[in-house]
Amino acid sequence: MREIGGTRQAAVSAIVKYRPPERPFNFLEKPAKEIFGTNVFSDEVMRERLPKPVYQALRRTIEGGEPLDIKLADAVAVAMRDWAIERGATHYAHVFFPLTGQTAEKHDSFLEPDGRGGVLAEFSGKQLIRGEPDASSFPSGGLRATFEARGYTTWDVTSPAYILENPNGTTLCIPTLFSSWTGEALDKKTPLLRSIQALNQQAQRILALFGHRSPGLVQATAGPEQEYFLIDRNFFFARPDLLNAGRTLFGARPPKGQELQDQYFGAIPDRVLACMLETEHELFKLGVPVKTRHNEVAPAQYEIAPVYENANVAADHQHLVMLQLQRVAQKYGMACLLHEKPFAGINGSGKHLNWSLATPAQNLLDPGTTPHENAQFLVFCAAVIRAVHRHGDLLRAVVASAGNDHRLGAHEAPPAIISVFLGQQLTDIFEQIRRGTLRRTRRPGFLNVGVDLLPPLPKDAGDRNRTSPFAFTGNKFEFRAVGASQSVAGALTALNTIVAESLDYIATRLEAAPKDTPVRFSAAVQRVLQEVMRESAPVIFNGDNYSTEWHREAVRRGLPNLQNTVDALPVLAQPEVAEMFERYGVLSRRELQSRYEAYVERYVQDVQIEARLTWRIAKTQIFPAAVAYEHRLASTSLALKSLGMEHCTTVLEESSGLLARFQKTLVELERRIGATPTGADIGAARYARDTLLPAMGEVRRIADALECVVADDLWPLPTYQEMLFIK
Repeated sequence: MREIGGTRQAAVSAIVKYRPPERPFNFLEKPAKEIFGTNVFSDEVMRERLPKPVYQALRRTIEGGEPLDIKLADAVAVAMRDWAIERGATHYAHVFFPLTGQTAEKHDSFLEPDGRGGVLAEFSGKQLIRGEPDASSFPSGGLRATFEARGYTTWDVTSPAYILENPNGTTLCIPTLFSSWTGEALDKKTPLLRSIQALNQQAQRILALFGHRSPGLVQATAGPEQEYFLIDRNFFFARPDLLNAGRTLFGARPPKGQELQDQYFGAIPDRVLACMLETEHELFKLGVPVKTRHNEVAPAQYEIAPVYENANVAADHQHLVMLQLQRVAQKYGMACLLHEKPFAGINGSGKHLNWSLATPAQNLLDPGTTPHENAQFLVFCAAVIRAVHRHGDLLRAVVASAGNDHRLGAHEAPPAIISVFLGQQLTDIFEQIRRGTLRRTRRPGFLNVGVDLLPPLPKDAGDRNRTSPFAFTGNKFEFRAVGASQSVAGALTALNTIVAESLDYIATRLEAAPKDTPVRFSAAVQRVLQEVMRESAPVIFNGDNYSTEWHREAVRRGLPNLQNTVDALPVLAQPEVAEMFERYGVLSRRELQSRYEAYVERYVQDVQIEARLTWRIAKTQIFPAAVAYEHRLASTSLALKSLGMEHCTTVLEESSGLLARFQKTLVELERRIGATPTGADIGAARYARDTLLPAMGEVRRIADALECVVADDLWPLPTYQEMLFIK
């Protein structure tokens, strides 16, 4: 029979014997710039392989938003097929992003029988444009019944196809939209593309007012930073909670955590760095412009960040980043954890979403050197501030999940109160606007570090605020509340839509104002900006978002403070939110309602799974270990008593008391699991939050106390100090 604690000890032993894999690549032999995009059906490939009229038509669709001529699909399909087969592809896959937030794929072979006992490699325009995966098993929030199975994938021409490699072959991957037979969106990409379209339409109105005749398509741009944990794979498999829930449901805080701040930006361990390098190598081949890597705050936590790009492509690339992090980690004997809070008591992981607006020629959120004179920038920036002020509750709702609750709310960066950080320079400018006295820009100045041989260094216009959930960072905003495991598409869709609504409001006001002379137009802009900033001033906060004082101040300002998913998700069911999404053609009322129901159901299922896991691990692993230790103590105590010694009595009493309380909490958790409401509506979500989570927390509290008492050789689960510090 296996000894208690044996799996944990075997995991540690296996790590000692770890040997790195043979390196399949070397950046010294083939520099990154030579491999970048080699597995992408890129603009260069299309220009080389497509007939010139077909290529030009595609570029007009991608760059100018013109409708795609379906007659061109056959020529594109042939070129794409030949290119993929030359790179070893045997199958093509329509890749889509259902409401699970994960990547989904349907693979089909290029080969078709020729009727004479052989096969032909076929791939038509019809096959490129449309696929048909079974839609019945994906979350639909009531849009489709189980027996209504038909769903369609539709080629997204704006996001390039790519080759995904496997040791045994390659697959041509085609980014697609996913909709039901009724035409309603069942995915993350369709609403995102609609929101980009709505944003462009409203931004064009503003640009026209400022004299731009053909500015080109206005794109939302995005650069999502990704935080993640890497732990040894042996530990991962020895932890049923990590394997099934993505986070540890038990674990006493280690003697050393992140208190010394020695992990942050520290030297990257060799094994981790090797994994990072190969991940970057794979991402470069897929055209993902990853730029930054570093140690994060928590032990075993890291970050990868790209240069920002077209928001739709950035969202697709974000899924590829998560996929490659997890796949490559396996090769190096590690598990990549993307849960928002895999380890209690230390920092969790987010996905900071850098967002901006740009035409082909300019970044519309670049303030320039004299922002107070840059009226166009001020209008776009004010529109974003107004959007966040009016719809901060919606931004909180679209990042709500059971996992993200452990780092948002009152617990960790950023808090659940959505506010805007502008920095000293822009805050001063918008305060001048609010008062009606706009005259100057505060100069950034220079930094003197006190070393004579170094010249004065130019300073940025303002400091950074890492506690702000929505911060201006030079020429873009950073939305810091997105969870590490989440698709950024949902946050982008909401952000694009609320900014489109604000641009619509401002454009309508300016179009109705007298503007027959530059002076009168400038006065109209000043009036609108003043009104917007007087209304939106409460959302601007440059201080410490963690402080209790800010929570009290936010209440005074009337800002929503939605502490958890159960409080936040009902925002999606508000009539005014549905009206806004429908007005801009982003989501119909049925589509928005379906998302509300799907996300509530997911929250309920996540918590229920964790509750059952908590009970089973406690019952089958922790309880037997505690009983075995109790038996050992009792035997030792009896032996000592026979010698007239009582040294074990206190320890035995402590252990016995904990074990008795542990039994009671297990009985109570089992009772609450058994009383769980059927269904997965908001009532079941409240039960999960108010009844299951507290019971799980009580079981954990005593289990973690037992971990600090039970003999180390008996404890069955890998501990925090092992998982976080053994590299």
